[in-house]
Amino acid sequence: MAKDTEKLIRQLSLISYLMAERRPVTALEIRRDVEGYSGMNEDAFARRFYADRSELESLGIHLTVERPLDGVAEQENYSLRPENFHLPPIEFTDEELASLQFALTLLDGEFAYAEPLRLALQQISWGRPSPLRSPDQRTLALGITGSAGGHELSQRLAKVETAIFRHKTITFDYYTMERDEVGPRKVDPYHLLFQGGQFYLLGYSHERKAIRVFRLSRIRGKVAYATKAEHDFKRPAEFDPRVYANRAEWQYGDPTGTAEVWISQRIAWQVERHFGRFGEIEPAEGGVLFRTEFASARQLASWVLSLGEHARVVGGDELVEAVEERIALLAERHEHEPALADPVGGRPAREELPAALNTHVLTPSGTGGDPAEARREAAIRPERFARLVTLASILIDAGRAGQRLRVEEVRERVQVTEAELREDVNVLNVVNFGGGSYVLYAEVGDDGWIDVDPEPYSDNFARPARLLPVEAKALIAAIDLIGEHLPEGALTSAREKIVAALGSDPMEQGLQVARAGADDTVVARVVSEAIAERRLLRLEYYKANEDEFSTRTVEPYALTNGREGWYVASFDPQKGELRHFRLDRIKDAQVAEETFQPRPEINPAADLEGWLRTGEITASRTARVWVSPDRARWAREERRVAEELADGSVVVELSFAGTDWLVRQILEEAGDAAVLEPEDAREAVRQAVAKLR
Repeated sequence: MAKDTEKLIRQLSLISYLMAERRPVTALEIRRDVEGYSGMNEDAFARRFYADRSELESLGIHLTVERPLDGVAEQENYSLRPENFHLPPIEFTDEELASLQFALTLLDGEFAYAEPLRLALQQISWGRPSPLRSPDQRTLALGITGSAGGHELSQRLAKVETAIFRHKTITFDYYTMERDEVGPRKVDPYHLLFQGGQFYLLGYSHERKAIRVFRLSRIRGKVAYATKAEHDFKRPAEFDPRVYANRAEWQYGDPTGTAEVWISQRIAWQVERHFGRFGEIEPAEGGVLFRTEFASARQLASWVLSLGEHARVVGGDELVEAVEERIALLAERHEHEPALADPVGGRPAREELPAALNTHVLTPSGTGGDPAEARREAAIRPERFARLVTLASILIDAGRAGQRLRVEEVRERVQVTEAELREDVNVLNVVNFGGGSYVLYAEVGDDGWIDVDPEPYSDNFARPARLLPVEAKALIAAIDLIGEHLPEGALTSAREKIVAALGSDPMEQGLQVARAGADDTVVARVVSEAIAERRLLRLEYYKANEDEFSTRTVEPYALTNGREGWYVASFDPQKGELRHFRLDRIKDAQVAEETFQPRPEINPAADLEGWLRTGEITASRTARVWVSPDRARWAREERRVAEELADGSVVVELSFAGTDWLVRQILEEAGDAAVLEPEDAREAVRQAVAKLR
């Protein structure tokens, strides 16, 4: 028998024994009565028992140790309080459970933490319908699912997750985009952050002697442990991961100054609602004044320029000068025909999109891609300990009810192969709580059924067990990924109850999902109400590309997310087609009294494989855009490169439907990009720059 299997039998038997005894027991009794310890000598028992206790504690299962006054270790007494193993009952409302059913089924098979998520759902929904059974109505679709995507990135994520859990220092080679170089890194991993469709590692860099942020897709080669020690570091108590998730793009890094940005009254509502948390806002003539700390002057300039004539930097002399230089650069590169370096090599093949941006396409009936295919790339595998505890509860429930279980059904519930299921059942068959009393007995038959002995069982595994760390993280991360974007609107309260039952927020223990895009919670609730009640939705919508407001009355079908935030997929009767409206550009939303009948031909997730995931617009026109050597590396990562030039610059191709959108993209590049063709697009940029000047 493998050592890992022997260890699991010991640990499960130890839990069962301690809880069955319901009294403190001595080490001598444990060695005599618990499966796996009896054949050991004293030294071997001491080592194994200490290691097992330590591992159980790392899983959140804490044994109570009562030490005698004279301090003799052999006389210590051990017990396991029920609350240290069992999860307190969570009284979900029907609305909360419906929200969990809706949101979490959507992520099944498409989430990097999908497998521990399934086990977590098994525990929190004890005695209730499984949250993995999908409701008929579909009003949500995801372009960004939190998938690791791709075998290499999945392995990398799994190794980092384990290192965080075990407090192990790791080493890897990292590509630094700013310096365009690959170098070795030695890092104490503190936390994972999922933001904008990508996983990031927050950790202490031994080279920089400071906390740094590493994008997992830019790690090169394998991630390795730096030592063979059981633990290498202890995360500082003052480390707060929320600080890193609540930063604007211009605030990544150490602050270098404070900017004052004037925002016109026309878009002041949008900036205040969505960027106010990154600084301070006060009234000013013709608009508002936005004060914000910044670490990157270029990123702040990029944001200000993307707002066009409705924003300008008015405070911070160096920053004012830097933005003016950027505007001058934009003007120069569009007023004169650019002199391009010679092309090098052939036309490059397009690089793969970031792996974490994998999508799950939902049709109106709720079907999608092949879940089995997605699960083969599942990044995070739950501890086998968690799987065995969940399987034990399933088998005990069936035994007490006198039911047979289909092998396929059980495999689906715990996501294992038939060989793994047979091995797991064999392990559980030898777990006992002393005196030859076994927890259960089951047989996996060749006829595709599992028979469970109906004899009475211990209650130890007949109640929901505490969520292990990776299960808890998976559950909370899944809820945070969806946010308040469901018609039922009960995920927030469900999250609060789960955190209360656990005693702490798992988000603080290794994984955080940052808010996707702007704060659209209030608008999302109104839109969700209209979707759920099949009522028309009246929108006051800001068309940023055309700098105008419009009033629309639409039929809302679903909320969808993408790289730039959340959208409502709606049928617009005025246009006679499906349109997507960004929630952060909806100034006002109201639910009308009129209802509508859903149109069977409308698929609200039709564009999930397109622009919601990639950010590229499907259109009949294509622009050729030159990107400077300083920004070419980012272009290679995100855009379709048409030509590589000898000076390190590149020419990329951008599909566009209207020149207004293309102009905004160029302004956002802050002088590091110039339209080569078509000529009308170059002229549109010149006019936009003239307004800025």
